Amino acid sequence: MRRIRGLLSVLLTNDLKKPNPSSYVVPFAADFCPNITRPCATRSLISSPVLNFYSHVLPFSSTDSLFTKDDTSGDPATYANQNAAVCVDDDVDEDRDSDADTDYEDCHTSLKSLDEGLERDIEALVHILRDQTLRSEMKRKLDQCGVVASSELVSQVIARVRNDWEAAFTFFLWAGKQPGYSHSLREYHLMISILGKMRKFDTAWSLIDEMRTQIGGPSLVTPQTLLIMIRRYCAVHDVGRAISTFYAFKRFKFQVGMDEFHGLLSALCRYKNVQDAEHLLFCNRDVFHFNTKSFNIVLNGWCNVIGSPREAQRIWWEMSKRGIQHDVVSYASIISCHSKAGNLYKVLKIFDRMKELEISPDRKVYNAMIRALAKGRFVKEATNLMRTMEEKGIAPNAVTYNSLIKPLCKARKIDEARQVFDEMLQHGLPPSVQTYHAFFRVLRTGEEVFMLLEKMKNTGCKPNSDTYIMLIRKFCRWRQLDDVFKLWSQMIESGVSPDRSSYIVLIHGLFLNGKLEEAHRYYMEMKEKQYLPEPKTEEMLQAWLSGKLQKADVEHNQLDGTEANRKTRLTSKRCDQQPHFLHEPETRRVVRERGFSFWEK
Repeated sequence: MRRIRGLLSVLLTNDLKKPNPSSYVVPFAADFCPNITRPCATRSLISSPVLNFYSHVLPFSSTDSLFTKDDTSGDPATYANQNAAVCVDDDVDEDRDSDADTDYEDCHTSLKSLDEGLERDIEALVHILRDQTLRSEMKRKLDQCGVVASSELVSQVIARVRNDWEAAFTFFLWAGKQPGYSHSLREYHLMISILGKMRKFDTAWSLIDEMRTQIGGPSLVTPQTLLIMIRRYCAVHDVGRAISTFYAFKRFKFQVGMDEFHGLLSALCRYKNVQDAEHLLFCNRDVFHFNTKSFNIVLNGWCNVIGSPREAQRIWWEMSKRGIQHDVVSYASIISCHSKAGNLYKVLKIFDRMKELEISPDRKVYNAMIRALAKGRFVKEATNLMRTMEEKGIAPNAVTYNSLIKPLCKARKIDEARQVFDEMLQHGLPPSVQTYHAFFRVLRTGEEVFMLLEKMKNTGCKPNSDTYIMLIRKFCRWRQLDDVFKLWSQMIESGVSPDRSSYIVLIHGLFLNGKLEEAHRYYMEMKEKQYLPEPKTEEMLQAWLSGKLQKADVEHNQLDGTEANRKTRLTSKRCDQQPHFLHEPETRRVVRERGFSFWEK
């Protein structure tokens, strides 16, 4: 504690110096373990036999039935910027799971003002697509609805029913046949991303093949299209097909450069395939030469996706050993890693090292520092650092305030967290979903939860699937099942379609609370939507179902046995009612002939 306070007194009183690029190359190896090394991976991931195998596995033509039983969807002009953005994302909150809906939420926010007529048409179409009882009549109702298809309408409808891939794909096909309308790149990307999320990769490739062979027009396939497929393969940890899709860039006559390679590395790291990304980086060093950004992607994967300080230190030392410069992004990743691990002393040491190397911290570095100080209960110092951040001309954002609010809520300092929240509003920063999540975690009654949920909606911050999942889990833990079903209904009414994670949390919570019939009903509903159930949940329900069937068989056998016993008792009773021959007087006479006795005939 004395060492930490000593470092704080030095760091928070001295002004930071301006950066000097020539000093970036000084290795920061003294604080890391130089003995932890890992040999380069084998080249099996990218060897020619593997590539030859996957080159004919990937279907680029639609030969299968399209009804056999989240990735950006924006403009391709933003492709380079999205690659840069996906490189390092150390402000990603722990609540966001791998199947986050941020790609589809962009579709909602991009159309800020929908006219009433368009909104009414969207609601009517969504109602048709979500009506489970009318699934067989869906196409007929779509033909009779009288809605004119447009790019805005189609993209909005697909985004709102994204968790029901069959409904989304049915509407996509219907819209493509409407006169005066043809799918744009945005609608194709939305549908391909949805199909990839549901592991309908053959159908997704058939859409890509359709994009290639546009009648009377150029191909709509862009590098972003293939990057969506790469991300979806990475999401299901199919690294081989992700790499094969990357090498398919040349088949589509796209240039394969460092930006495309960084996109592949980012996709691998984003979905926890960090070790594969590292192996790929080293095995392709002759083609894609080492640079700071490539290492930063892998470093950020170990730091903020996996959260392993040991592996992060190893990559840091590898960069120093190979002469790769550490820039401010590198320091942001390593500081964020130790900040999340609660190693405040290491965070302060690295921050002090940045000052010695004259590297000016950016917003991400400050956010990680503030989070580490607040987590270590140095709230006053964290607040002072935020003031220093503003004096340096770096405006705090929502993540900065969340870095203070979340540790305060975890420490049960609700009043101080509310003060920070009020200050956030005074600065004109709208609270994010993660801001409300921090307060939801410390609430103790259902009334407080629903009050805050209503306030969240009134401020324009719409709850997402993670919000409802967290609250459903909380109410299941409190054994308040009425509130669970109330939340489930609100989720559907608010336009958040239940996804796989929602069903798993609901079914597991109902099962543990003894609501076995309801859990089985939602399990069957989940299976009908073709969501893959969690093995543990499926095992529990199958065990209960088999036990239920065995109990029914036993009861049936007992019923049959009862009937048989009743018949036996009736027969015995009839037999008992007949007189016993020993108790009856003898009626026959005995006769004697030639010295012997005989019954009279």
